Amino acid sequence: MVMDRKKSIIKGATKSFTLFGYKATTMDQVARISNVGKGTIYTFFENKEELFDEIIFSLIEDMRTVAEESIHPERSFFENLHNSLYRVLDFRKKHELMMKLTEEVKELGTPTAQKAMQRVEEEIIHFLKSKVQRAIDRGEIKNCDPEITAYVMFKLYLSLVFDWEKNHRPLSKEEIAQLFDLYLVHGLVKSE
Repeated sequence: MVMDRKKSIIKGATKSFTLFGYKATTMDQVARISNVGKGTIYTFFENKEELFDEIIFSLIEDMRTVAEESIHPERSFFENLHNSLYRVLDFRKKHELMMKLTEEVKELGTPTAQKAMQRVEEEIIHFLKSKVQRAIDRGEIKNCDPEITAYVMFKLYLSLVFDWEKNHRPLSKEEIAQLFDLYLVHGLVKSE
């Protein structure tokens, strides 16, 4: 019963943050959508930010699951990397709360929304860093700084998935894989 109330609050808060954004969401709205008294929310969460953090943590866990599910041992490091990055960014692109937070950051610059988006990005880079380090340890890729490499990989993907299509036709998954292969796997150096 207690956990049902908490789940109901989290579900209602997620809906409110998705509809109104972080800044415009109130605890009264969350209580109304969750069908609980406002005081009930405070038995589980100290404030709106703590409730929001719980939702972001859950979102990050969902993204991690999507990334892990796209990795298969029979595929190469770069195939797995491409698949997991593509799936995570596709998840981010289609997830309603992520879309609303991205919009809120752009339009209002809400610090809490910015912090949440930064936390999501840091978690993605941390995930990639661990995969890069593992590939280095296995001899699958050259020795490099795993954090910088993860950052470059993420930013390239982010640019190809989100930024490119602002002024161009969206790239297919295959086109993104080819570009990723060109720039990161083989580089631009001519073979002799």
